[in-house]
Amino acid sequence: MDNYILPKKQAIIVFFVFAFGYFLSCLLRAITATLSPVLTLEFDLMAADLGLLAGGYFLGFASMQIPLGYLLDKFGPKKIVSSFTLIALIGTVSFALAQSFSGLLISRILIGVGVSACLMAPLTGYRIWFAKNQQQRAHSWMLMIASLGFLSSTLPVQLLLPTLGWRWIFGGVATLILFSIILMLSFIPKWGHQKDRSLDGSFADVWKNKFFISVIPLGLFNYGGLMAIQTLWAGPWMIRVAGYSPLESATGLFWINITMLVSFFLWGYFLPRIINLGFSALKIIKFGLPLSFLVMLTIILLGPKAGAFYITLFILTSIFLSVIQPAVGLTFQSHLAGKALTSFNLLIFLGAFIMQWFIGLVIDLVKSFGYSEIIGFKTSFSAFLLLSLMSYIFFLIINKKPQSI
Repeated sequence: MDNYILPKKQAIIVFFVFAFGYFLSCLLRAITATLSPVLTLEFDLMAADLGLLAGGYFLGFASMQIPLGYLLDKFGPKKIVSSFTLIALIGTVSFALAQSFSGLLISRILIGVGVSACLMAPLTGYRIWFAKNQQQRAHSWMLMIASLGFLSSTLPVQLLLPTLGWRWIFGGVATLILFSIILMLSFIPKWGHQKDRSLDGSFADVWKNKFFISVIPLGLFNYGGLMAIQTLWAGPWMIRVAGYSPLESATGLFWINITMLVSFFLWGYFLPRIINLGFSALKIIKFGLPLSFLVMLTIILLGPKAGAFYITLFILTSIFLSVIQPAVGLTFQSHLAGKALTSFNLLIFLGAFIMQWFIGLVIDLVKSFGYSEIIGFKTSFSAFLLLSLMSYIFFLIINKKPQSI
């Protein structure tokens, strides 16, 4: 498939239309961290129930990644993202009306299915419509938009809760989703590019690639665990371990995401220059990622003394993981872009589902043996750290020989 680089003005419009849809998907992804106290109280949820509910989003999301790869390569971003987002609209309305835990869970899965194209569609489009040297920047700035979505799910939601209630908040989000669909249909270019059918390729071409194999554990455990903490367990940690009130926790989450928003903006701005200096994605991961391990170890050791500042520092030092996804896309020719990007996204969101539920299960298991909830949290975070270290070592072993990715 030939690239068709969009004019600058049109490219900016396309970016912001995609960004608005992705903003809403990230708002819905992270909102359970802020709503966890009220949902726990209203539906009498245990930690594992809460983890399963939040993870339902990732389960629905992950289940769509393989078919999404085929659909994006065949029909293009416009048709697919607008169609899928309609499912998110249905799920959001259903969540607002749910009267039981099972209703919440089914709605949450539908939301995950519906927003599953909100990042993959833009990245597939950028692979064709944006210049190669802008791929990492566009991806980093989409992650900046993600931080804005996470940010909006914290203190703003907490402040609106007493007035609107969580059900009307979801009703408002549903209205914004409808507006997003209209924008997508109006401004995203048609997928008018024809490709040689002999270049279709398959998912096997992606999954047997050496670099892709090396990042499978990183996607499942490091990236998935990061998202599990950022979008759910950071809030309960601050409340149940560090002793924050729900408002203090929401404020902490707010500042966490403010920090990440600014960080991803600066990271996206400077990343092309960093790469031009000879720091490939491999080098960035190799030398940068260990910082996050040290911070997580510090959080575990400090326990109740590790509040919002340390959680922010952990998420900030995990920013180096963001180079993996565009590196995966650039590893393959453009006719495999959709399949490659959705394959790695499958790993991330399957990992997020697994880690969100796993952390909750470990907490409940430790408590069942008579230990405190604080010990449960520290044990679950320790297990996450061990899995992350093993994934990092696997990545280094597979990539012993330098590559220019």
